[in-house]
Amino acid sequence: MSRLRRRVVLGLSAVTVLTVATATPALADKGWHGRPPSDLPKAPLMVGSGGAVSSVDRDASQVGIDVLARGGNAADAAVATAAALGVTEPYSAGIGGGGFLVYYDAKTKKVTTLDGRETAPKSFTPAVFQDSAGKALDFNTVVTSGLSVGTPGTPALWDKAARNLGTMRLSQLLLPAAALAYKGFTVDQTFYDQTAANATRFAKFPATKQVFLPGGNPPAVGSTFRNPELARSYLELAAFGTDWLYRGRMGDAIVAQAQNPTTAPGVSVLKGQLTKADLRAYEALTKAPITSQYKGFDVYGMPVPSSGGIAVAEILNLIEAYEARTGTRLSSLDNANYLHWFSEASATAFADRNRYVGDQTVVPVKELTSDAFAAERACLFSTATAQPRPIPFGSPDGSYTSCPTSGSRQGEPYEGESTTHLVTADKWGNVASYTLTIEQTGGSAITVPGYGFLLNNELTDFNFTPLTPGVPDPNLPGSGKRPRSSMSPTILLKDGKPYLTVGSPGGATIITSVSQTILGYLDRNLSLVDAIAAARLSSRNGAEGAEPPILTGPDGDALRALGHNLVSAGTPNEIGAVTAIHPLGGNRFEAAAETTRRGGGSAMVVRPSP
Repeated sequence: MSRLRRRVVLGLSAVTVLTVATATPALADKGWHGRPPSDLPKAPLMVGSGGAVSSVDRDASQVGIDVLARGGNAADAAVATAAALGVTEPYSAGIGGGGFLVYYDAKTKKVTTLDGRETAPKSFTPAVFQDSAGKALDFNTVVTSGLSVGTPGTPALWDKAARNLGTMRLSQLLLPAAALAYKGFTVDQTFYDQTAANATRFAKFPATKQVFLPGGNPPAVGSTFRNPELARSYLELAAFGTDWLYRGRMGDAIVAQAQNPTTAPGVSVLKGQLTKADLRAYEALTKAPITSQYKGFDVYGMPVPSSGGIAVAEILNLIEAYEARTGTRLSSLDNANYLHWFSEASATAFADRNRYVGDQTVVPVKELTSDAFAAERACLFSTATAQPRPIPFGSPDGSYTSCPTSGSRQGEPYEGESTTHLVTADKWGNVASYTLTIEQTGGSAITVPGYGFLLNNELTDFNFTPLTPGVPDPNLPGSGKRPRSSMSPTILLKDGKPYLTVGSPGGATIITSVSQTILGYLDRNLSLVDAIAAARLSSRNGAEGAEPPILTGPDGDALRALGHNLVSAGTPNEIGAVTAIHPLGGNRFEAAAETTRRGGGSAMVVRPSP
């Protein structure tokens, strides 16, 4: 290790560390990867030994693989890959955001979770997003403003994962991302499209325009995008630790932009309420996972404030309840009827999720994930017709002796669809499923001047007003509260060992993408990569988003005949971007990712083999 690099790792010299012009080129040119990014393979499926990584991006997956090859474990690889995604997927993740990690420790044979969700300022009240008449503020106005910015949780999660689960120092794990940010990566169509779609927002903030609209335009496909400011930020965190954000100068810069965003002449946006005290008070939390069982598999997901673990568990429980009621196995259905069953289960789970799940003291988790509750909720299921939307929420009260035929119906709250996801596995049997985000594509659109990363707009995941007047809403804003999420990093064990590690980006569609992938792999006799590639339907207790093969094909016709209201999945006509790993035994792994969504994902193993 060079003397300069050693100083970066150990944080011995602030002057040397922060001189990116000398420090980062050394890292980039000498190479953590050992090979230039342009030569890296990109594939949706790879099988081999030594460990595995799957993400939406080739360069990020390679960073994780290099960490595994150098003796790091699954937690180390997850942190390093996530940091690299902050470079190549800056509109979905990064230093200014948050996320959730689910981790299986092979030594203890236990699953644990880390909650790195952003928090609201201490000053927040349930009416913070309402005007003086109690009406909701304009959503898009709040998104692109300081008022939407919550305390970033990603750096704290990285630090906790490295300290408690990993084998390497966080300073080491951030170096590859610093090198990648300085040397740059090749712009693909997805990066260009996302930049172009946000160009008007980005132009409102000079620092964002400077970094992400070089020359005033989105970087061209095939060009090299460099972000030396972000490289410096990673080196600062490597040298000084995450206190640099939560108690130091980086945090001061974040608070300054949240409270009073620097805008272009003539542009005015809402000011935020984030304070230095909010940053100092932040903690990434270790929590017990949501646990459920599905056909001999133990399913582990993320607890509150994520609704993902609860909703995925309820969907799977409902499928089993439908099978029990009808005497028919999901595996025997044609595709249209399978999608009907899935849609009914998903809409039902979302009805309950919207009513009961949020960052509050009492959430009926045990009942929401129980077989008995699912059996009661399944009593109105029909193989011949879809239930009218929205489906009423249930009563998870522990008394399930009747079939409720009426109840309150709630509409679907809005949730942004920009996140990213990665999965890792190592030769010792540890696995990680990690979803991270800055909320909407491009977050708040506010870049911290001189630091090269976007701030989140996570606080718009709160409901601005009660979803239903007179009905308690668990997801209203509050002091220090964490907004509800749909992120669903998931691990399935069979006989106590990892069988499937899976997750997806996509806002509220995450829950449906993860559930469909699990069902496709376990019940529909699809290979892992085919289960990921299968056309998706996202039923969230309103109109049902469907990808084109369903929307315009015979399955769509059959679903409409059953009463389903199908609509386009939106731009770019795709739902989610799943990544997954299936351990094969004997230190061999099958890593899988998308074949086409978001330009296709990147599945890798340390030593590929047939």
